[in-house]
Amino acid sequence: MSTIPSPPQAVLFDLDGTLVDTADEFVVVVQALRAEHDLGPMDADLVRSMVSSGARTLVKLALEIDESHAEFEAKRLRLLELYAKVLGTVAQPYPGIRDLLAELARRNIPWGLCTNKPRAYTEPLMEKLNFDPAPGCVVCPDDVTDTKPHPEPLYLACKQINCAPHRCIYVGDHLRDIEAGRGAGMYTIAATYGYIEAGDDPANWGANDSVELSTELPSALFQ
Repeated sequence: MSTIPSPPQAVLFDLDGTLVDTADEFVVVVQALRAEHDLGPMDADLVRSMVSSGARTLVKLALEIDESHAEFEAKRLRLLELYAKVLGTVAQPYPGIRDLLAELARRNIPWGLCTNKPRAYTEPLMEKLNFDPAPGCVVCPDDVTDTKPHPEPLYLACKQINCAPHRCIYVGDHLRDIEAGRGAGMYTIAATYGYIEAGDDPANWGANDSVELSTELPSALFQ
């Protein structure tokens, strides 16, 4: 669809790089993992740009190994162990997000999360951030058979939040978010302030709209 639902029945967000800036925590983790292997610090901006690609990509980046390496899985688990120790210590909602959620509540529009971040890390982070109002749904990879870019997580989120997909808006900072939203028949907004990998161009994602700053989201949502 190309027309924004007005008003939307619900707004769904990706987590890392869209709702919450968690990148600096992953910078700490990648540097710590490298230090354990006698490697020097890595460019922090490079790490930030790769955060949305997940733990496997960060291990490849940090240690310059691929998944065929005999100890790859052990290194991935170590990275996650390090992350669990710093989770929620630095992460903060992007500017204007708390005000936006309050405005959604004022308009009686529920909001929810649809993330590829495992529940074991999503729930503790959300508890520390203590959003008010709380999300009406939180869908993680643990809850579905097919993760984003498949639309299954978004269909589940709509079911839990009691919203028709075509009346819902999905906001994300990665191509897979936009592909998932489009697959579900949702109006999609690309959060280009998030973690965009070098060489990637959000203009090619096929989103219905895009915002360069999180503070621009209200204007995009309430047209």
